[in-house]
Amino acid sequence: MNTGAPPPTPSLEEAQARVLGIQTKLHQRATDDPLRRFDDLFNLVCDPAFLLVAWHRVRGNKGARTAGVDGRTARDIERGHGVEVFLADLRAELKARRYAPLPVRERQIPKPGGKLRRLGIATIRDRVVQAACKLVLEPILEADFQPCSYGFRPGRRAQDAIEEIRYLAARSYEWVLEADITACFDELSHVGIMDRLRRRIGDRRVLALVKAFLKAGILAEDGGWRETTTGAPQGGILSPLLSNLALSVLDEHAARAWQAMGTVSQRHDRRQRGEATWRLVRYADDFVVMVAGTRAHAEALTDEVAAVLATLGLRLSEAKTSIRHIDEGVCFLGWRIQRHQQRGSQRRYVYTYPSKKALAAVKATVRTLTTTMRNQPLTVLLHRLNWVLRGWTTYFRHGSSSATFDYLRAFTWRRVVCWLRHKHPRISWKELRRRYLPGWWPTQGAVQMFNPGAVGIVRYRYRGAKIPTPWTSGTLGSLACAH
Repeated sequence: MNTGAPPPTPSLEEAQARVLGIQTKLHQRATDDPLRRFDDLFNLVCDPAFLLVAWHRVRGNKGARTAGVDGRTARDIERGHGVEVFLADLRAELKARRYAPLPVRERQIPKPGGKLRRLGIATIRDRVVQAACKLVLEPILEADFQPCSYGFRPGRRAQDAIEEIRYLAARSYEWVLEADITACFDELSHVGIMDRLRRRIGDRRVLALVKAFLKAGILAEDGGWRETTTGAPQGGILSPLLSNLALSVLDEHAARAWQAMGTVSQRHDRRQRGEATWRLVRYADDFVVMVAGTRAHAEALTDEVAAVLATLGLRLSEAKTSIRHIDEGVCFLGWRIQRHQQRGSQRRYVYTYPSKKALAAVKATVRTLTTTMRNQPLTVLLHRLNWVLRGWTTYFRHGSSSATFDYLRAFTWRRVVCWLRHKHPRISWKELRRRYLPGWWPTQGAVQMFNPGAVGIVRYRYRGAKIPTPWTSGTLGSLACAH
């Protein structure tokens, strides 16, 4: 793709404008011609503007403080030869075909239930190149992704998936197949990923670069090197896009099945004949299948979905795969979605609540902070608590969460008051209230404890398939969403 000669050292604003303009062109061309394969994309990966935007994408992440196998962080690069020299050297390596990604550093992260999540931490230079690849590939691949997929996609969020489930459940899709893929990021077939990527990308240099990232290997915590024959390192910048590309085979299968069910009247006739209609809602490797039919129909779909995933070397987790009726309630992305009778009337509605597991997780965080921060001043504790409480309530404020927020408010208040009593055992209760509880609310100086109970509930607008991409709106502010 001939895009003209870029300036040698563009400013960040110029680089962002250039990247957004090229992304918009790529997305438009991919949308207009579903069979088009794109060549000459490697020059965009090496483009100074793309590398500069990729650097700021990497530098803005918290992970910039974490080093890969080379021991270098973003701050080390800034303090060394500088960002301009670093990007110029990286571009020269790419153009000369001397660039080769290093193995990722393995990091085991504890999960609930005693299990471990394996993350792969790439070097800063590899993260920048991955981010540049993503800037080039994402607008092309997004043109083919189906509306039923919501995870790790620009302009889409978990609440869209929850609203899709609620919308379908209120319209006779009452049986829910809850599914989870076993070790999705670790078991993805490299052949399956590359085959699907070749459908759109014809530039062999870009294909070779993506394959090199997949085959880079892992430096384990015990110091041993392990070859990667399957999977995409979880935690990599390019991995979510590649996993969405691979799992789009399931989205496309669901789209073809939905199209085969015909029009609205034909689908109604199918249900009248005792046949089922179904829809898929996926967020990364977690998904549900909403079925308008019987439990037997949902059970039959389990084998059908498993067969589609097997083409990518993936398996359904037996422990996390189940079939439930919407009246029993289902849990997805931290939410509990259930239909029951409205209080004070005979009408029945589908409601969304924070799940017990999600509430237990935030309570555990509050409990940990108020147990381990005894040597810190109250302002530090309140800052940490406010960050947790504000983020949690913002995520759940679009559901029927008022009672849960009030409970969390009371729980956190008790934990902070107990923390104060343990921290100041010699101060009387009257003096403690005067110093730290004006108006009976934990406060020190200008810092007050965030009040979950004061968070207003806002109904989320169901957007369906009408969610715009950053490249259809064409604004610079949308570029951040594409990251």
